[in-house]
Amino acid sequence: MSAAQRDVGIMDPGEAQAQLERATRESQRAQARSARLARQADAASEAAEKTAREAASIAAQIQRAEAEIAATRARFSLARTDRAAIAARLAERQQPLARLTGALQTAARRPLALSALQPGSLKELVYVRAVLDSAVPQIRARTAALRGDLDQVKRLEQSAADALEALGQNEQTLQSRREELAELETRQRLASRQARGTASRQAERALALAEEARDLDGLMSRIDDAASLRAELASLPGPVMRPASLGNGRAAIASSTPDPAPSASPTTATAPPQDFQLPVQGRTLAGFGALRESGLRSTGLSLGPVPGAQIVAPASGRVVFAGPYRGYGRIVIIEHAGGWTSLVTGLERTTVEVGDSVIGGSPLGSASRQDPSITLELRREGEPVNPLQFLG
Repeated sequence: MSAAQRDVGIMDPGEAQAQLERATRESQRAQARSARLARQADAASEAAEKTAREAASIAAQIQRAEAEIAATRARFSLARTDRAAIAARLAERQQPLARLTGALQTAARRPLALSALQPGSLKELVYVRAVLDSAVPQIRARTAALRGDLDQVKRLEQSAADALEALGQNEQTLQSRREELAELETRQRLASRQARGTASRQAERALALAEEARDLDGLMSRIDDAASLRAELASLPGPVMRPASLGNGRAAIASSTPDPAPSASPTTATAPPQDFQLPVQGRTLAGFGALRESGLRSTGLSLGPVPGAQIVAPASGRVVFAGPYRGYGRIVIIEHAGGWTSLVTGLERTTVEVGDSVIGGSPLGSASRQDPSITLELRREGEPVNPLQFLG
């Protein structure tokens, strides 16, 4: 028996039912994402895009296996709870029936001639025997429900055993998928190492921003300012070629300078990142706008996933920060098109670096193995936005 199987315990029935329903939905969604990403990987022509979508597909398979494990734990807990309740009801009903059955068996084995020697008239004895003969069928009818309960106990015991077996199979699938993803990430890292000549400078700049920022809001503000600056620089026209005749320089410059192309300015973009999704599935610990212990309102959504859960990118974009940050564990900040930025905090391990391009569902790392808490913040032009309104 694996460690996870030994740790299976009894949950509150309401909590177990809620977890079962939530995990079932999560499993179905992860399966759909995995199939969609696998089809996109098959259709991709460029090696980098193909590898990225393969990694995202495997990450979705990992999330599906995690959801199946959570659902199996809930089924096991519900089966054990139902079995315990039926066993208690059986114990309560069996005691008087056992005593009555014993008395009936004693009376049935006693010879009629011997009973005639007991005090009382023979008429009374015949009357008692007649009453017993009519009562036995009724007792059998009433005990039929108990026999049904005994059969249900056996079914529940088998259901619990099946759940433990399924848990072991899902754990093996999860381990296999994690090994597959680790191997793919290693190949992807080696292949991209030569192509990222400016990665070290980008990482150093991100660390400098983190050192200058006093808190997480300050870091997000600085990164948003840097994104705005990059957008402004990208919208500037290209260099003007030197005219052949200096006398006609003004006319040449006017004719050679192209009109600025329309850009996806952060001030006009309203659409959220495409295929937006949660970085991980789990129960809600704190909703958007909830009052925090500090007295301030939450600017994100906090989720409680399973220990060591797979964390993925909420949408396509570029990683502008990845690493530990002051009491938030490891964090990842992704810059999306149109002035959108997402922040994921609470990771125990990150598998992306500054400058990496990610797609929705790309693996970012994993949650803590002890009391995990993952927070997602979505911002547009620096302003926090409720991420739940963009989920399908």
